[in-house]
Amino acid sequence: MGSGRWSTDVYDAAKTYRKSTGASAFAYSDSGATKVHPSLDPHGLGVRESRDSAEHPRSTAIAVIFDVTGSMGTVPRTLQTKLPELFGLLLRKGYVTDPQILFGAVGDATCDRVPLQIGQFESDNRMDADLGNIVLEGGGGGQRTESYELAMYLMARHTSIDCYEKRGRKGYLFLMGDEMPYAGVKPREVKAVIGDKLREVIPVAAILAELRRRFEVYYIMPTGSSYAGDPEILGHWRDLLGQNVIELDDLDAVCETIAVTVGLAEEAIDLAAGLDDLAEVGSKAGGAVGKALAAIGATSGAVVHGGLPAGFDDGGPDDGVIRL
Repeated sequence: MGSGRWSTDVYDAAKTYRKSTGASAFAYSDSGATKVHPSLDPHGLGVRESRDSAEHPRSTAIAVIFDVTGSMGTVPRTLQTKLPELFGLLLRKGYVTDPQILFGAVGDATCDRVPLQIGQFESDNRMDADLGNIVLEGGGGGQRTESYELAMYLMARHTSIDCYEKRGRKGYLFLMGDEMPYAGVKPREVKAVIGDKLREVIPVAAILAELRRRFEVYYIMPTGSSYAGDPEILGHWRDLLGQNVIELDDLDAVCETIAVTVGLAEEAIDLAAGLDDLAEVGSKAGGAVGKALAAIGATSGAVVHGGLPAGFDDGGPDDGVIRL
């Protein structure tokens, strides 16, 4: 997957049409859906692919998987409204080459009807459709744990990304939620949700180590969620991911936070330059992003301050289509 180009004009036209007809951006979920949408079903999945092409010769895989239980159910709605900002920063500011973005959602495999949903890596407006097909279940088990480890397993064993396989450059995975993973990947749940057969439980640290060979993994905990700021939960994730745990004070800043984090990791910017870019595009998220990424930004090796990297062509007039 990953063909085509993102168009803000197409996004805006779809938004205007929905407004005129009273349709929801999440019509599948809001219609009362209780089963995973066929386009997001992980059962029997081969691989989700991020591939190079003539159109996108240096693809970069970026996955964003969020908890949709309880108070976290508002996250995808916020993400959907901020997609233009995410792509604008990644591409027009030259943070990364040929981004291909996958959206997914996680719940609780012990009790939820839709515990895992996984889209495709996309470069165009089909990612908006994937996001809109997610079931916002709102359940969860109430044990301060959700099945993040199932998402880790799928991303570790059911993805194929050219940025790593051809160039040795890792993709990016952002997990967003307010609870902890279960201690291990359970064979029974993997068989029921994904269809694979495991002989034994995989400890969460082991599947995470496997995943991190090909992806830079981050965990974002936004404010306003049920367990925001919980020291036990944050401590658990920091034991797993170190400084790649991000506390975000403003949910509206989630796309900007993801974009600047990728820019830092790619050494396209330092934190000060990233915050300058946010101000330049009129974003009010600079304060929240700066606070959230202070630890990561302090250790970034980036030396480029704003602007566009050598060889980057923004395609001329701003006609709503982002070009490389």
